[in-house]
Amino acid sequence: MKHLLTIAELDQADLEDIYSLAVAPIDDELLRGQGVALVFERPSLRTRASSSSAVHELGGYVTFFGDEEIGLDTRESAEDVARTLEQMFSIAAMRLKSHSCFARMDAATGGRMSLINLLSEVSHPTQAIADVLTIAEKFSKGNVNDLRGLEVAYVGDATNVTRSLAVALLRLGVNVRVGAPNGYQLQPGGLENPAAFSTGEYGKLTLTSSATEAVSGANVVYTDAWISMGAEAQAKERRKKLKSFRVTEELMSQADKHAIFMHCLPAHRGDEVVDEVLDAEYSKVWTEVKHRRSAMIGALRWLKGETL
Repeated sequence: MKHLLTIAELDQADLEDIYSLAVAPIDDELLRGQGVALVFERPSLRTRASSSSAVHELGGYVTFFGDEEIGLDTRESAEDVARTLEQMFSIAAMRLKSHSCFARMDAATGGRMSLINLLSEVSHPTQAIADVLTIAEKFSKGNVNDLRGLEVAYVGDATNVTRSLAVALLRLGVNVRVGAPNGYQLQPGGLENPAAFSTGEYGKLTLTSSATEAVSGANVVYTDAWISMGAEAQAKERRKKLKSFRVTEELMSQADKHAIFMHCLPAHRGDEVVDEVLDAEYSKVWTEVKHRRSAMIGALRWLKGETL
């Protein structure tokens, strides 16, 4: 049984299949009569909406389970939740607080249920797929294999989103620069490790403590929320340390004149990005939202073994 848990764990052929299937004409009978379990320990708008609409477009149906209903490892063990879902669903798409639960659930079900990571503290692979599709739509007429040499800058708090995005882009030969202050920069290692894809045929990964250095001449400028779910108590400290990494019109002026702005949303306007950038013509945040559905369609078709 196949899973989509990190970008790094996919081989390049499978990843390219997902990109292709995401935008190919749809067989709306692929999931006819089949359900997909959506398990969300954390709230979501775009992830839940894109997952639900993707399943429906492929002819299936979804059943949603929130944290209060399941209570992973509080009300019931992750293993027993997985054993229950596996009796009724062949695919479970999950937004989990602990990435380690994926391995436990896979082991508990003997690999009989496909798992999709809709965000964990380690990675956010469906967002990365959507982002690659967004960049390709702008710069290479949708061809993800024609992005080599592009310069993408990520500024601010380097998160799970940063790791998955960097791995996906580096594997396509895109150069990635991450500008972040001490304590918020990418750390090497882990399951979603960009440093492992910055040699040979891959793109170049550059880490810097300067937002201007990261953005200079970049084709894409990307940021994420400074105060993510679970970090609310650190809001004052985070705003202080990340203030110089706010994406403003002045910072965007350091990028290539045809550069685009991206953000996985939700955006905290005035923190990591100002309105004038988020709402600018060069902002592609709503194209990213569109491709969140594309990414889920590609993932589901790949898990079901569809080929083009």
